Amino acid sequence: MDPVDLEKRDVHRPEPRGGEGCLTVAVRLPVRIVVLVLVVPVRIAWDALVVAGRFAYGTVLRPVGRALFVWPWLALWRYVLVPVGRGLERLGNVLVVVPAVWLYRNVLTPIGHGLAWAGRGIWAGLRWVGGWTAAGLGWLGRYLVVVPAVWLHTWILAPVGRAIAWCARGVRLVLYWTVRVLFVLPVLAVWRWVLAPVGRFLAVVGRETADALGHAWRVAGRISRAVCRFLGGILRWIFVEPLRWVYRAVLTPVGHAVRDTVLRPVADAGRAVGRATRQALATARATVRQTRADVRRALFGAPRQRGIAARREPPGRDTRTLGSSTTALTKE
Repeated sequence: MDPVDLEKRDVHRPEPRGGEGCLTVAVRLPVRIVVLVLVVPVRIAWDALVVAGRFAYGTVLRPVGRALFVWPWLALWRYVLVPVGRGLERLGNVLVVVPAVWLYRNVLTPIGHGLAWAGRGIWAGLRWVGGWTAAGLGWLGRYLVVVPAVWLHTWILAPVGRAIAWCARGVRLVLYWTVRVLFVLPVLAVWRWVLAPVGRFLAVVGRETADALGHAWRVAGRISRAVCRFLGGILRWIFVEPLRWVYRAVLTPVGHAVRDTVLRPVADAGRAVGRATRQALATARATVRQTRADVRRALFGAPRQRGIAARREPPGRDTRTLGSSTTALTKE
């Protein structure tokens, strides 16, 4: 065997999972067997539903949906909403946009410029007054608020705060060790010796169950396709092939024989009867016209013979043709 083929096979070969113990191997096989037994009927039913759904969607739901929803909404959008929207757009432009633009340009803009000029004057006056007011308030605040607050913080609040902080550190240390001994250490022991092993076991079971579901779903798909092919072959050899053989070997020769021996002679006889009937009707019409002419001649006499108008074209063999030289244009 070629070494290149061996390298290709090694590349496509899945790598084994690391860290798999006897627990994983012991759980994997029964879980996969149980899951495969449970998943195969579900996969077969799912494939049947998918085929039925595709057939119903292609033959019923899609045409009915188009006829009931797509085409009416498309016609409503194209022939009603779009023209109405365009009309409303033009009406809004005429009734709202144009007047608003005119009002903004000719009314609001001059008013805004006047208010801005007045506001700048008022702001300059307020700033001048505010500067002197802020200087006076700053001097009063410095000697009435800042100096007393600094003295209070330095000689009263800071010592009291340091004492409270020292007491808080002691209380926090006591509470820390109390909570650690009474709660944290037992919780850590339960987590390390009970919950973690149980969690690892459940994780292994869950991972193997998920892998088994995926593997079983794929295997069930193959089984479902094989079952469908088997049933399709059985239906084909039980119903389709016998019907096709009956159609080709029995119905087609019988149909040809019936067509050649019965239908075609009947059609020929019908056409002959039709021709004879048309000829009889034509003879009857001619007889009726002749009888009517004889009765009219017996009652009112023979009609006067009108002179035959001179024909422009000579009768018989002397008629003019394009190849003859009897016309004025071709005479020599």
